[in-house]
This record gives sequence, C-alpha cells and structure tokens, in this order.
Amino acid sequence: MGKIFVFLQCRPALNFVVMTKVSYYTAEGLKKLREELNQLKDVERPKASRAIAEARDKGDLSENAEYDAAKEAQGLLEMKISKMEELLANARLIDESQLDTSKILVLSTVKLKNQANGMEMKYTLVAESEADLKAGKISVTSPIGRGLLGRTKGEVAEITVPNGILKLEILDISRN
Repeated sequence: MGKIFVFLQCRPALNFVVMTKVSYYTAEGLKKLREELNQLKDVERPKASRAIAEARDKGDLSENAEYDAAKEAQGLLEMKISKMEELLANARLIDESQLDTSKILVLSTVKLKNQANGMEMKYTLVAESEADLKAGKISVTSPIGRGLLGRTKGEVAEITVPNGILKLEILDISRN
C-alpha cells in the first residue's frame, strides 16, 4: 500500500519523518469501521466512566483494586479509540468501477489451483481489517495476498508460507 511522508519542523535543526499508513477499504468495510468507532465512543466510553465513578464511591482510592482496574480499562479503551480514529483518518475508499481485472489488485476475486494437491479455491483480496477467511476474504498484507498482487491469469505464483513454498496457479481474476 502507499505510504505518505510528512515532515514536521520541531526545532530549527531537526526534521522528523512521520510515516502514515494509508489503508484502502470497500464502502462496506469503511462503514463497519465507523460503526465500531461510534460504538466505542457512544457506548463503551460512558460505561467505563460509570465504572470509575462507582469504584470511586466505594472509598479510599489508594487501596481500591476495582478503581485501578476501571482506570486501566478506560486507558485501554481510549488507546483503541485513538488507533481507530487514526485508521479512519488514513482510510481511502476504493472505487470498484475503476479497478483493472487483467491483474490481481485489492478487491480482486481470484480462482486458484494448488499445484501440489490440485485443490481449487476462490478468494477475494481485501484490506487487512476486512479479512475473514471463512468468508473467503484474505488480506493483501498476508503472505498469500502479497504473493498474488500484480499477478495475471495463467501465472503460477510461488509464495513462501510458514510451512514451505506454495505454488498457486491463477485460473481466473474477476470483481465481485
């Protein structure tokens, strides 16, 4: 995926490079991400605040394990919200109508044949957050996803996976 470099001037003599990871999403994936963030902000955050208030009402905070646990849970929730906000800020919607079907890209549905055992399989390459193997969606950042990107119909992709080299013949490339 593309990376954007942003230069920040912190002191007159120091430049820092901040790498921002751009992620590409389908309309469905982007909607799901927004809904999850709204759930965290509108439901989970108030719950965490109530838990802290209830624990605080139980007395001495220096020896209150319930208060400490509630504060830690709130900190983890805020970190998760922050990460999701960053993901959304760097999310880009994929225009599916502009995608090329001559080679494998994000949102390509590919029919593959495992050369070792002759088994055929069908996967759609999606953004990491949308991956769901049971639904036939694999991430473009997974070893198989990376190994298939840019390949064309008829090619045999040799992909290094944890248990060796997987040879997959590309039988067909399509869009959903």
